[in-house]
Amino acid sequence: MTGLLTDTQQQIVDLAREFAAEHIAPFAAEWDRTKTFPADLTRKLGELGFFGMLIPEAYDGLGLDTLTYLLAMEEISAADAASSISMGVHNSLPTQMLLRWGTEAQKQRWLRPMARGELLGAFALSEAEAGSDAASLRAQAVRQADGWLLNGMKAWVTNGATAGVVLVMCRTDRDGDRKGARGISAFIVPTDAPGYRPQKPEDKMGLRASNTCSVALEDVRVPADALLGEEGRGLLYALSALDGGRLGVAAQAIGIARSALAHAVRYARERRQFEKPIAEFQAVQFKLADMATRVAASRALLHEAARRKDAGEDVAQWASMAKLQATETAMHVTSDAVQIFGGYGYMRDYPVEKLMRDAKVTAIYEGTSEIQRVIIARHLLNQP
Repeated sequence: MTGLLTDTQQQIVDLAREFAAEHIAPFAAEWDRTKTFPADLTRKLGELGFFGMLIPEAYDGLGLDTLTYLLAMEEISAADAASSISMGVHNSLPTQMLLRWGTEAQKQRWLRPMARGELLGAFALSEAEAGSDAASLRAQAVRQADGWLLNGMKAWVTNGATAGVVLVMCRTDRDGDRKGARGISAFIVPTDAPGYRPQKPEDKMGLRASNTCSVALEDVRVPADALLGEEGRGLLYALSALDGGRLGVAAQAIGIARSALAHAVRYARERRQFEKPIAEFQAVQFKLADMATRVAASRALLHEAARRKDAGEDVAQWASMAKLQATETAMHVTSDAVQIFGGYGYMRDYPVEKLMRDAKVTAIYEGTSEIQRVIIARHLLNQP
């Protein structure tokens, strides 16, 4: 892959790989065990520019292209997917919504510290009864003389208790006059606002070091200029941003799969049975060959989707295809890696067990694999 990258892209990849090798990979298992994510890691990633990769230089970002960002995401994810998800959510959802739909004043206020990593961003769309059916969310925003009053409960918010600002989707229509998807608006909510209450962290199968929690909105008052874009367009903004989010999740899944493949290759060379390395058995060789092919194919599809996005194309179908392929690859490759490790693969003392746990959620969040198939089919049938 090296020969296909520009000098800038190669420098970013090298920087991300070196940083991950020194500051993330040696500690990932312990962070997973203790369910902790060190605050100084966010600060260090921010100082290197990894939280402002897609933000223009005018707002203190690096102004890089989508592909370069995804290359960095893969490197961080290969070291620890829990570390990459904060970076992925921040870069692809709240910052991009602000960049595309925010006023100049909103961009100046929020994007600059977010680009520098001084302010971590989060995204709150889902609710307990509104997952794949996001248009059924119930959190309510009521217009006040001096702004808006927000009430409701948001679910599965990555960075919910650690972010400094959250893009929150709430209904702005009223009982008796519900407008479905057109009754939802987006709000910029600082997490120090009275009434913003993160709940206890979720006890997850994987990505255990990443903070995920429900957030209660209890009479949260925000000013009029906290409304992002037009009233009633919030779900459209959120779904548009999810195209970028899905590309980030695909890169994360590829990083997980790549790491599992590397561990499996190394172990197959070292593990001896019947007086020879198990790498000499065709059954193991075929698994490794299939794993490597799936990883390479997923990466190629993702990079094509990124190229199209940077060219200004509508990439909803391509983002869904890339996410679907990459996340199912992650599950397949990590499962085969555990199988190659045998009984040891099932033990927490060995790395592939964690990778398999981390891989599973990639096929769930930012739209399940089933939802990705719905999106792809609708585009094929001209029914987006």
